[in-house]
Amino acid sequence: LTLEAALAAARAHPERRIAEAELEIARAEREQMDSRLDWSLSLDGSLAGGRRPGADWKPDNVARLVARKPLYDFGRTGNSLGAAGEEVTARAALLTDADSAARLRVMARFFDVLLADLRYAADNEATEVAYFYWDTAQDRFETGQVGRPQVLALEAAYQDARERRGASESRMRTSRQALANAMNQPESLTAELVPPRLGAGPAALPDAATLKRFVEAGNPRLGALRAQITASEARLSALRAERLPVIEAELVGAGYSREAVTRDDVRLGLAFSVPLYQGARVDARIARELAAKQRAQAQYEAARLELLQTLGDTLEEIDWLRNSAIPAADKGIEARDWALERARAEYELELKTNLGSAMADTQNALLRRRTADYRLALALARLEALAGGSLPATQDSPAS
Repeated sequence: LTLEAALAAARAHPERRIAEAELEIARAEREQMDSRLDWSLSLDGSLAGGRRPGADWKPDNVARLVARKPLYDFGRTGNSLGAAGEEVTARAALLTDADSAARLRVMARFFDVLLADLRYAADNEATEVAYFYWDTAQDRFETGQVGRPQVLALEAAYQDARERRGASESRMRTSRQALANAMNQPESLTAELVPPRLGAGPAALPDAATLKRFVEAGNPRLGALRAQITASEARLSALRAERLPVIEAELVGAGYSREAVTRDDVRLGLAFSVPLYQGARVDARIARELAAKQRAQAQYEAARLELLQTLGDTLEEIDWLRNSAIPAADKGIEARDWALERARAEYELELKTNLGSAMADTQNALLRRRTADYRLALALARLEALAGGSLPATQDSPAS
């Protein structure tokens, strides 16, 4: 399994599909608002009878075809449509945020599997070394070269190493299950993963002030909340217009079973409705929308504080990984490689038996470097996600 294939599978995750469905709901509601300006056509009628004094009963049936179209409602429909459009913008931004979250989740679970495999390899090597020392000590105990306490200490060290290897083996399984769940394939556990070829990212990041402005402007969650605040303001305007008249065009075609001089077969005109009294209904809806707007503003402020904290933490992590963790891991690998070569040479000369220990130390050094590499890749991906998918260009590197 490659990282690219895992990321592609994540698009079918239920959380992503929920965000996609909510976007479609918002689009449908916008279409519904837009349709309020369409013509409406209805057929109504009545079956009745009537008579005049001294006359017989006669049928007085009516059938009417009525077409109406709203012409002007003092901003009620326009503001409602604007609010629906802002909701679509908000849901589209949240879908982008869901995509970024799914990508980060799959990357983290993918790296967890790779690190679990490396940890198992290191622990397995250490277990084999510990067993070798214990087994050798048992032979030497039988010949009287070592005492019982030393044999027991080496056996305890072997059992500890064996326990760590068992825990590592368990993490291999649980990390694969977590990756399968992140990919929405819980029944399919991948046996082998292809380590990705990770880039170092941009050579230099913009300064913190530039990144702060860029991230605040491009962050999907903040963008969604800004759109929801704007939508709430538009809904408030639409609600206030509920107290104003509505003017409609009306076209009526009618048929009657009894003719009368006051009846028209076709009629065209303007109809209007002026609200005179609505009780507390409009005021209650306005109060509710005001509270919703205040909630959205508070959510925006809280999300902004959280975003700035996450941005600062991510930048600190990237700086530490690049300037401390990775250089230290590289030196550790260099030292362990040298020690491993020396151990191999001594093993071939039968001078020492520490080759296994050197190989275990080399595995641990590799694990340390890979951990730093994967943390850096996740931190850079998180930084791009915070900014909405890209970073501003710098003089030293193009935009990511």
